[in-house]
Amino acid sequence: MAIDKTETGVTVRPAVIALLADAALVTLFAGIGFATHSPDAVSAWGIAMTAWPFLVALAVGWVVSVAWRAPLAPLRTGVPVWLVTVSGGMLLRVLLGQGTALPFVIVATVTLLVLLVGWRLIAAGVRRARARAR
Repeated sequence: MAIDKTETGVTVRPAVIALLADAALVTLFAGIGFATHSPDAVSAWGIAMTAWPFLVALAVGWVVSVAWRAPLAPLRTGVPVWLVTVSGGMLLRVLLGQGTALPFVIVATVTLLVLLVGWRLIAAGVRRARARAR
């Protein structure tokens, strides 16, 4: 698989894939949470309304961490993206008058850690295993 590079040498395809993976996982988190608390009212709109504060914070996390430079790095990118996503998402929820009960904050923090950093740890392990196999 060819990797596209810009004139600056930044690889485009891994960054786009990583951003889409992050957005999908944040949306999955919101969808599961919404379905858990509103099982009779699950809708794309409800999931979108639950997800958008975290998706906005995710975008900020990508910018703050300059994630496109090392999109697959668990510590260099995954941790800052996770921290900004959780804190920014919660801040937006507070500003909008949405719930930020302590159990929700804890569950969101742990779940997003597992999702946003976890997939990068798995990818790093796969890359290391492939490099050793060569």
